[in-house]
Amino acid sequence: MDILRRRAAVFFGMMAILFMVGTIGFVVIEHYHWFDALYMTVITVTTVGYHEVKSLSTAGRVFNMVLLLIGVNGILLGVGVMTSTMIELQLDHYFDRRRRKRMIESLHDHFIICGFGRVGRGAAHELMRSKVPIVVVDNDEDRIEMVIKAGMLGVLADSTRDESLRGVRIDRARGLIAALASDADNLFLTLSAKTLNPNLTVATRANEDESAAKLRRAGADAVVSPYGVTGSRLAQSIIRPHVTQFLDHAMLDPSVDMGIEQFQIGENSGFNDRSLQDLKELRKEYGVTVLAIRRGQGEMIFNPEATQEVRPGDFLIVMGKSSSLQRLEKLLVSRN
Repeated sequence: MDILRRRAAVFFGMMAILFMVGTIGFVVIEHYHWFDALYMTVITVTTVGYHEVKSLSTAGRVFNMVLLLIGVNGILLGVGVMTSTMIELQLDHYFDRRRRKRMIESLHDHFIICGFGRVGRGAAHELMRSKVPIVVVDNDEDRIEMVIKAGMLGVLADSTRDESLRGVRIDRARGLIAALASDADNLFLTLSAKTLNPNLTVATRANEDESAAKLRRAGADAVVSPYGVTGSRLAQSIIRPHVTQFLDHAMLDPSVDMGIEQFQIGENSGFNDRSLQDLKELRKEYGVTVLAIRRGQGEMIFNPEATQEVRPGDFLIVMGKSSSLQRLEKLLVSRN
């Protein structure tokens, strides 16, 4: 649409200049009144063919012929350019839609972001930074345009409708973020998503505290209150500023080659039923630090002792450089 607006602005700008030149020409050459000169310019350029305001001199006729040729050709050229632009945009839109549909059809283990407001944009940028496949669903055309310009897959649809969720292959998705404006919409979306894919991990926002319990009962795996998180973060930045800065650098700053990741212990990883003491290569060879172990049953062990055993299905929460984390991911085979 931007190219159409630009070309339309150029066309109307050129026509305005043409009318101005024509008006000034008739005033100077034939000594017309300003309004009569403008009227003469309009009927000449549009080839209406009404009679002249008054008889033209030889110089006036020459000027009128030049104005007529330039005006007619300019209008024909402008109409042609605008028409071809609209056809190009329609074709581009059609093929772009088909391309996006094929890309969505090929997605596996992707994340769906429903709602591209401030919360949805923050979630999308973080997922992009993690280099995982995502698709954004929003019913606002301008927002979807922003999504596509940012290099993400976007679908213009109502995410609370089952057919919209099926269209972004929720059956093969790994997770869904419900970032719609109202708690009622997020609740309805969570119920629909969990019905269509019971194994889906759903994280949702909650504006009101009382909505959080309802969203969890509906099946949400994580419920986040933006206002509560922001308030807590503000307090932490005053009480523990250095801790907050450390976490910001480790989690959010792309210029710092350091991250915190979670890795699931695979059945054939070779790490099963071994203690951290036996896994010294994690620190020595991979340069990562184990911050916690999350058992498959949900128990979280912080700062684990060296005697803690690692079992299949456990998650290691580790911190280290990006290259080290990538190497460790390949070793552990499966990742959540």
